[in-house]
Amino acid sequence: MGRRARRKPLPAEEFVADIVDLAHDGRGVARRDGKVVFVHGALPGERVRYRLSKITRAADEGAVTSVELASPDRVEPACAHFGMCGGCALQHLAPAAQIAFKQKQLLDALLRIGGVVPELIAEPVTGDTWGYRRRARLSAKQVPKKGGVLVGFRERESPLLAAIDSCAVLDPRIGTHLRDLAQLLDRLSIAADVPQIEVATAQPVALVIRVLRAPSEADRAALAAFAAEQDFDLYLQAGARDELEALGTPRALRYSPDGTAGEIEFGPMDFVQINAGVSQKMVRQALDWLAPQAGSTVLELFAGLGNFSLPLAACGARVTAIEGEAALVEKGRANLARNGYEVNYLQADLFAPDAQASWLRSPFELVLLDPPRTGAREVLPLIAAKRPQRIVYISCHPATLARDAGDLVARYGYRLSRAGVLDMFPHTAHVESMALFERR
Repeated sequence: MGRRARRKPLPAEEFVADIVDLAHDGRGVARRDGKVVFVHGALPGERVRYRLSKITRAADEGAVTSVELASPDRVEPACAHFGMCGGCALQHLAPAAQIAFKQKQLLDALLRIGGVVPELIAEPVTGDTWGYRRRARLSAKQVPKKGGVLVGFRERESPLLAAIDSCAVLDPRIGTHLRDLAQLLDRLSIAADVPQIEVATAQPVALVIRVLRAPSEADRAALAAFAAEQDFDLYLQAGARDELEALGTPRALRYSPDGTAGEIEFGPMDFVQINAGVSQKMVRQALDWLAPQAGSTVLELFAGLGNFSLPLAACGARVTAIEGEAALVEKGRANLARNGYEVNYLQADLFAPDAQASWLRSPFELVLLDPPRTGAREVLPLIAAKRPQRIVYISCHPATLARDAGDLVARYGYRLSRAGVLDMFPHTAHVESMALFERR
């Protein structure tokens, strides 16, 4: 066997660079000797000093050591853990500039990948920038050298768990109690066997504690006491995702999709949008763009728990909602029924759709789709064959939205009437967006 090539040691000296752009992940972009360098903590228009952290044939990577000329958009990060914790990438960039960055990412992707330009750039949908996060997966690990159990997120570009005691973007009911949670876990006999905690917040706060070994009775008593003290609902997860054991009598988790009286009920492991305030604005905007009337026929794809189905039904539309997961179909049906509405909620694989499926036999005037990161390319031909007047597309990945937008415009006879960003994840580089397509 040949010897593994030895990696050259990184240079110890600092380099100076002028930052010309932001990469999609929020790192500054510079050039040194004709080679691209991605610099953590740097912003466009700045001159910075940095040290290299990685050298590859394609590009180098580094991190700022000092800022010689600061951008007017640079702000002081509100979290003491920023830069070390990998949860946020843009706290040093003013919120308005973060929005501009995300809008540029969206528009660049639409043009570069899809070859399309929206006729109208919609105003960004924004909300609170701190304490907004109602769902999270926290990692946990017992690290005696760092004082015991750590609870939080990974370090930036590292498998190691960051030593943090709070999180400013989490719902403060849990974000200000990470140290308390870590200390609780450290007292358990199974402290070394708790790898993660799922967080779901609504009226109650629910925590799902993943356990690799059964807790003792003393452990259970300590967990129950903590739950009572903090007014949390606690669950243990020892097996599969849906096999949860509630400690005590859990309360229902509910939220309003659009700020009205209708409510969606969800489980502590179910997917809901991270940002409650922006999500409600998103739903209201989607209905405004789709413009359903009483009696309008609407096809909703990737329907989940009914986040859009319920408001659509409430405005009098006749909704057919399609979801791939059987458990979510049942929960979606129950949510609509609980609110007094009847929706044709069906299960179907939208990544291998059946062109002869019963739900495709009816005409649809309007379509709303909210796919995962992989987009909706497989089902687009079936949607286009129904010739709906308007399609609202909610996206969590600009590249797949751009790809699908190119197909809708170039192949299926639609125009991209408007598009804009949804700031669902402030202080991160994650871009969510909404687009409206109208038949030409």
